[in-house]
Amino acid sequence: MMVKEKTRYKAVIADHTYTIIGQESKQHMDLVTKLVNEQLAEIKHISPQTNDEQASVLLAINAISDQLKKQEKVLNLEQEVAELKKRTIRLAELENRIKRIEAIEEEARVVLKKNGQEDVEIHNHMEAQQILNENRKQQIQSKSTQDQ
Repeated sequence: MMVKEKTRYKAVIADHTYTIIGQESKQHMDLVTKLVNEQLAEIKHISPQTNDEQASVLLAINAISDQLKKQEKVLNLEQEVAELKKRTIRLAELENRIKRIEAIEEEARVVLKKNGQEDVEIHNHMEAQQILNENRKQQIQSKSTQDQ
């Protein structure tokens, strides 16, 4: 993993210049600076008696509050994704079981057809398995009588 180089960025916030050192792009920092200035102006518009320091503290409180809400949302989404992954795995397992059951039932139909019993209806996989077991039993018996 490549580590981004840290860069210096000059931001003018509420008529004060700040040097910010970080890994974000200039475009990102321009947007952050713009949003901070807009939100500070909004706080001062709503509450004109608020000085820059108080407005900055209120902005920080709002930002942390928003961050906590978003982190909670991310955690909830991560839990939901984990649950969906579990459900997807379970669905795949069930699909595989159904395919195995269908294969057993098809094999039983082939045995029935070979034995001239196409009209026999298979109601469930247990019946199909019984047909296959009986067929194997007969094969073993016929082989053992041939060997004698």
